[in-house]
Amino acid sequence: MDDAELARELADHAGRLLVEVRDGSLPAADLKALGDSRSNALLIERLAQERPDDAVLSEEEKDDHSRLSASRCWIIDPLDGTREYSEVPRDDWAVHVALWQDGELVAGAVALPARGVTFGTDRPHPRPTGTPERIRLAVSRSRPPAFVTALAQTLDAELVPMGSAGVKATAVLDDTVDAYVHAGGQYEWDSAAPVAVCAASGLHTSRIDGSPLVYNQSDPLLPDLLVCRPEIAEQLLQAIASTSMEASA
Repeated sequence: MDDAELARELADHAGRLLVEVRDGSLPAADLKALGDSRSNALLIERLAQERPDDAVLSEEEKDDHSRLSASRCWIIDPLDGTREYSEVPRDDWAVHVALWQDGELVAGAVALPARGVTFGTDRPHPRPTGTPERIRLAVSRSRPPAFVTALAQTLDAELVPMGSAGVKATAVLDDTVDAYVHAGGQYEWDSAAPVAVCAASGLHTSRIDGSPLVYNQSDPLLPDLLVCRPEIAEQLLQAIASTSMEASA
């Protein structure tokens, strides 16, 4: 099994486990904690079996920084969208599995287990093409950043609320939205798998200033992100810069 196939297999395996855990009647707080811990344990165990020489960066594991001297590092979010996961029967939560190798994301998968859908670099999803008449922006349903609200006004864009980062990024692939712009603070595990998957399908992925997204850094904070159709990337980057300047004036 190659790395891309393994990423899909791991995301799907963790997803099946999370669906099973969710079938009980636990209180929301307990469900969040149990889902996170069980999924993380499964992924860590499987990676130790399948790729014992590789480093791992997980949201749920203590970071010992040994990964910084490794040539390969798996970047995982065992449960992206814990709030949505705990609100049964919401389906906008995900499992992220990505592989960084020698400076690049080389494989990844984003499983949406409650929808029975997985996006992976092993089988890139065809991206929507063309320039939309009115841009649709994915935004957090629970805490939409003021910046994105202002950006929507600049663009006369429609805001489409939804849950996890993985769901918002892959919503660009399935044509639910045209772009996902985030500027409210994230970590590498929030975006690595979605970026790997979206880039493999030909979408634009970058920081909101247009610079590259860089992974396996000593500080895993990676606070902003742009995923969009390439046809509107320049328009969005210009609008982001304009909105940022107005906000700081």
